[in-house]
Amino acid sequence: MEPKRLIEKAGKLAHKKSLSDECDVGAVACAIISGSGAEYVGVCIDAACGIGFCAEHAAIAAMITAGESRIRQIVAVNQYGTVLSPCGRCRELMFQINQTNLQTEVILGEHATVLLEELLPKRWQEAWMADRK
Repeated sequence: MEPKRLIEKAGKLAHKKSLSDECDVGAVACAIISGSGAEYVGVCIDAACGIGFCAEHAAIAAMITAGESRIRQIVAVNQYGTVLSPCGRCRELMFQINQTNLQTEVILGEHATVLLEELLPKRWQEAWMADRK
């Protein structure tokens, strides 16, 4: 899929909304193309006490609920239309649910993509496993 279309899909969902004094949602939205070609979306939940989660987590949860774990493409867009790189926690989740996701195309702009592998060049698992041998 063209990055532009996936960016637009996420951008249409990125609208910050307050649910309560303690919780805002939707300032960032995420769109995923899974290994099967299905599309999944999610929005962030920013809750007091750090119990919210990123838009990528929401979209990944929807994908896993549907029985998939392979991500072909992923993009996150904020409420201003800015494409965001996934945070470290999101990068780790993508890798840990399916190690072939290192080949996921992470969209950083209409004409900019990188593989997840490039965003996780020194994975902690390599050092951890080396100690176990």
